[in-house]
Amino acid sequence: MADIIQINDIKIPELDVYARLSEGQIAHYFEPRAGLFIAESPVVIHRALNAGYRPYSMLVEETLAEGAQGRELIALCPGIPVYTARREVLEQITGYALTRGMLCAMYRRELPTAEQVCRGASRIAVLENVMNPTNVGAIFRSAAALNMDGVLLTYGSSDPLYRRSVRVSMGTVFQIPWTFLDPAEEGDGVGNSGINGRLHGLGFRTAAMALREDSISLADPCLQQSERLAIVLGTEGDGLAADTIADCDYTVRIPMSHGVDSLNVAAASAVAFWQLGIRR
Repeated sequence: MADIIQINDIKIPELDVYARLSEGQIAHYFEPRAGLFIAESPVVIHRALNAGYRPYSMLVEETLAEGAQGRELIALCPGIPVYTARREVLEQITGYALTRGMLCAMYRRELPTAEQVCRGASRIAVLENVMNPTNVGAIFRSAAALNMDGVLLTYGSSDPLYRRSVRVSMGTVFQIPWTFLDPAEEGDGVGNSGINGRLHGLGFRTAAMALREDSISLADPCLQQSERLAIVLGTEGDGLAADTIADCDYTVRIPMSHGVDSLNVAAASAVAFWQLGIRR
């Protein structure tokens, strides 16, 4: 069973992963081996456990730890320390109100290769330098819900296992395969010398989401009819690099109205995934 530890001193080093280490430090906690990430809320923690992620420790509000939901989750994590405290003490540790009363530090896993993510996939999302963790989390939630088979990210993108990304995704980052692309293969965008060539080699056509006069509509039948399609989304504000757009097979625009020129990348991803995803 878990080791329940009442917190009296918020400065104990065992709480550093929750209170005093940066996201990058947590991610490299066991360097050179994979580090940790933080899952927040019972729903997200449960999804991570169901996906096979191993818990390292938990930080739980006292009343939740004593309730049925808390006891059930704690029972799923035998042998780890479970730190408990009153809500106001937890707020001192984390620096903000825990709306769901539970954090769990979990071991990262070795990432799959791009080939493994793409194997058997018919629809892949590719994120080029999407830096906002909220957007990354929202894109993952849409990808999982709207028939994407996997997500590939350039190293300029935010880590999907950062706390905010995991929280915004509601744990769907654990439900859909993903990996970072090899920087040596990114090239000057998703070009034929890099990822675009690899995706072609795996049988994918590539569709760049961009605001260009020569773009085709999201509703163009050629997109839906593609057996294997990679939907490429760019960074907030600037969008995709010009070389990336030039090297993709299609440039795709979401039709707009009322003089609006574009959508936030997370909103655009949901529209694109809904239109282009293959219903199963």
